[in-house]
Amino acid sequence: METSFEERWTAVQARINSACGRCGRDPSCITLVAVSKTRGPEEIAEAADCGLIVFGESKVQEAEAKIPRCPGQITWHLIGHLQRNKVRRAVRVFDMIHSVDSVLLLESVEAACAELGKIMPIFVEVNVSGEPAKFGVNPDDLQDLLESTVNCPHIEVRGLMTMPPWSDDPEKARGHFRELAGLKTRCETEWGFPLADLSMGMSHDFEVAIEEGATYIRVGTDLFGPRRG
Repeated sequence: METSFEERWTAVQARINSACGRCGRDPSCITLVAVSKTRGPEEIAEAADCGLIVFGESKVQEAEAKIPRCPGQITWHLIGHLQRNKVRRAVRVFDMIHSVDSVLLLESVEAACAELGKIMPIFVEVNVSGEPAKFGVNPDDLQDLLESTVNCPHIEVRGLMTMPPWSDDPEKARGHFRELAGLKTRCETEWGFPLADLSMGMSHDFEVAIEEGATYIRVGTDLFGPRRG
């Protein structure tokens, strides 16, 4: 039997609460990014009616067409890979970017934000798994990227983001989440870059991510149902 969005949202909230309970964390410290790529304005409005206010899109072009047709109180996050030739467009429509993964991209975002007089919160995407096909800065290059942000007054680095290799077993992601949390600690204690947040975990593994320190989780399928497109 098909469930309503409200029922699915209630189930996700229960999972968040349970995961937080297991590791002694307050559920209020978890920001859920509702992954709305391929979803229409009507579905997004239904989610907003249930109280969700943070939505994640993967493609700049899709977001440009969709956002003007959605409720105005929504905050939009870019969670997909950002190409440098689309930075200016992305900076105009998004409120946060989760996928800055190189010094060149960082500098492009800074330049576009300077033109608009806008401060952009970002996550630095880190390829902790070392998969060649994955986007993300190599952990060995993370310090250099963070040091480059000193010259970027229009960028606010909120934290680190990663996507572990896909597996049906959420436990296989735990080591990757733990490594990202360790990198965050290293940024703070060794390199002098205090970072507030970790963006990690999706529908199938966000409970493990929460147990390992996630503060932002990106959930699509378990809220909206099977992916379209």
